[in-house]
Amino acid sequence: MGGTARDTIRLHPQDNVVIALRDLPAGTSVEGSALSAPVSRGHKIAVVPIKEGQVVRRYGQIIGTAKSDIAPGDHVHVHNLGMGAHQQDYAFASQNDPLPTIDDPRVFQGYHRADGKVGTRNYIGILTSVNCSGSVARFIAEAAEKTGLLEDFPNVDGIVPIVHGTGCGMSARDEGYDTLFRTLSGYAQHPNFAGILLIGLGCEVMQLSDLVGGRPIRADGVLRYMTIQSEGGTRKTIARGLEELRGIAAQANQAVRAPAPVSELTVGLQCGGSDGYSGITANPALGHASDLLVRHGGTTILSETSEIYGAEHLLSRRAETPGIGAALIDRIRWWEAYTERNGGEMDNNPSPGNKRGGLTTILEKSLGAVAKGGTAPLSGVYKFGEIVDRKGFVFMDSPGFDPCSVTGQIASGSNLIVFTTGRGSVSGFQPTPCIKLATNSEMYARMAEDMDLNCGDIVSEGVSIEDKGAALFELLIRVASGEHTKSEELGFGGVEFVPWQIGAVM
Repeated sequence: MGGTARDTIRLHPQDNVVIALRDLPAGTSVEGSALSAPVSRGHKIAVVPIKEGQVVRRYGQIIGTAKSDIAPGDHVHVHNLGMGAHQQDYAFASQNDPLPTIDDPRVFQGYHRADGKVGTRNYIGILTSVNCSGSVARFIAEAAEKTGLLEDFPNVDGIVPIVHGTGCGMSARDEGYDTLFRTLSGYAQHPNFAGILLIGLGCEVMQLSDLVGGRPIRADGVLRYMTIQSEGGTRKTIARGLEELRGIAAQANQAVRAPAPVSELTVGLQCGGSDGYSGITANPALGHASDLLVRHGGTTILSETSEIYGAEHLLSRRAETPGIGAALIDRIRWWEAYTERNGGEMDNNPSPGNKRGGLTTILEKSLGAVAKGGTAPLSGVYKFGEIVDRKGFVFMDSPGFDPCSVTGQIASGSNLIVFTTGRGSVSGFQPTPCIKLATNSEMYARMAEDMDLNCGDIVSEGVSIEDKGAALFELLIRVASGEHTKSEELGFGGVEFVPWQIGAVM
């Protein structure tokens, strides 16, 4: 049975595997060898003999070690490929040439805030300090909708209750507390919120007085706060909350879209439900768009520390300074200790869905995930939810759990999110619009109502990564200017606020 050139793709001359571009039956000829078993689209096929203990390469990089002898034409996956030893030469700041700037005054239509930041949406947030105030926050939002409160304020995009499952039963003096504090503070000052109503219970560990005391959270002053216990219970808090929302809405309604340079865009780079195509199509296309934005003076944020493991050496080389590279590796070492003390391991990825899509080890998954970050120098490394205060391509520490990672990126200032997916992740993240990219045309056709852009045509139609990245860059500008994404049209964002809980629940 003969194969064709479009049956497979070799991603680098040094690779000893190729990737199936369609489901291939046993007996199909691949580079002169017959497949010993059927191989699904996105999975790997050996093209040379690989002895037990030898490394397997994809993208020209090591993705693992053969667990047994592998013959040409064999399917390479979890049954015969393991992670092996993980050692890298970090070569800090050795490949950090800046990208050429683009002196093209591209603009989007955004909301200019008092602190100089620019929002892509004009929401009002009801932010909770603790799980115990979450229901009341939603009651206030529901009451506002029932009474038609926003009918008099057409420039307001909506009211977003931000509720979560923590804020108490925790230490007040550890990294878990500090992480939640940064997250809530970041949301309170996010440029996509025109104003904030902050609701607490009153007796929680995360006290409102700590969040708002002694410093102006918002330069515009559009922040009101109360506790349920001080107001006298649920009904009284709802009534007071509606009064405060009306005052916030009157101020928020004064905001109108106006031209802003694209350098004011901060884009969180995400992937979820990855497959064997992710590192071939959508991720490198997003990487090209990331480079375009950086060249225009904007900011992009790569995250998911546990999902760059095995590819961190590619980022450390791109660090602007050795200190920035060392800061990235410090986070890697923290994660190694964190997983060990919690009985986990860094190779707990890929997920079952990732494996069905063709990914085998975390090294392989990470190499594809890093492609989202393009080629720009790494200009900073930040903690989860820490405000990003410099332009360019940066890294923010986070888990690989997508809603949690995006929560941190939004707290850090992302006013757009781009999310690549091969298996078909559905999600959205208020107050920040999320653009979803399909890695393969088959999933895009099946889930077109959830996907904003198909990148599968890079393989199926021969579209270049550069052209797709340029098309994505234009979509970024349109969405930043008000065009709705599929997740916005579907109403996502109500349950995707997921702060990173670190430490004991007491």
